Amino acid sequence: MNKVELSEKVAAAAKLTKTEAKEAVQAVFDAVLEALKTGEEVKVAGFGSFEVKERAAREGMNPVTKEKIQIPAQRAITFKAAKPAKDAVNE
Repeated sequence: MNKVELSEKVAAAAKLTKTEAKEAVQAVFDAVLEALKTGEEVKVAGFGSFEVKERAAREGMNPVTKEKIQIPAQRAITFKAAKPAKDAVNE
């Protein structure tokens, strides 16, 4: 499912126009990203939590040339599903 399809489902479920639903979905994504940028964890009860984790710099290898390369430290977004979400997927 992509963002357009998600917006259409939200529009149908919430009885909104497609434009209103698209704006609502985008507003949710923007709010989540803004919180993650500041290092804040985003928890959605019954769904899961988003968090930013620090990854240390490390040495890697170019798979084609086998040359060793340095992979810089970076921040990565992680998602942990809540138990109700896991249970819903496994029904």
